[in-house]
Amino acid sequence: MNNTLYYLSRSLSAVLYPMFIPTYGMLIYFLSLREFISYPAPLIWIGVLGTLVFTCLLPLSVILVMIHRGNLTDIYIRNPKQRTMPYIYSTICYGFWAYFCSQVMHLPQFIVLTAIGSTVVLLLILLINRTWKISAHLAALGGLFGAMMSFSLSTGVSAIPALIGCSIAAILLMFARVYDGSHTPLQVICGYLLGTMATFLPNLVAESL
Repeated sequence: MNNTLYYLSRSLSAVLYPMFIPTYGMLIYFLSLREFISYPAPLIWIGVLGTLVFTCLLPLSVILVMIHRGNLTDIYIRNPKQRTMPYIYSTICYGFWAYFCSQVMHLPQFIVLTAIGSTVVLLLILLINRTWKISAHLAALGGLFGAMMSFSLSTGVSAIPALIGCSIAAILLMFARVYDGSHTPLQVICGYLLGTMATFLPNLVAESL
């Protein structure tokens, strides 16, 4: 195994850690697409920081506490037997994020449905990991891809640059997760498809009603 490629693979996995993806998505929505939305700057940062708290800081703090207590061996939770409680805590936090998006920020429907879909993905990964192994990294990135498609579907605004960027990141991350031995090709592909469908299909159904 090439040490440089291995280091790059691990670095990419860290940068695209699943709990960072929702915050990346909110930054893309609020900042890159700000010409299409009319939120004042303070409200934008409340949305971004709220997302960071509910989808990253709170779940990650639980994981770090569990590592400190010896309940988990590492931050990536490679041991499937150790994943139940962290995923339950994360699912609860994501549920509060969906509530925050809907009832506090009053964000567009596609963001609320994306948050709900992301919460469902965590539950599905928890269930799947009891008998198999699926990539949470790619599920999160697939969720972002589905969210970008949902934005385009909901607003009619082209999200092609974001979709291309997300696709390139997904290809690189798939290679990284397989190269470092974390997953098989099938596991990363299934994770990506699961995330994409969970965030895009609810929006597709909502738009067709």
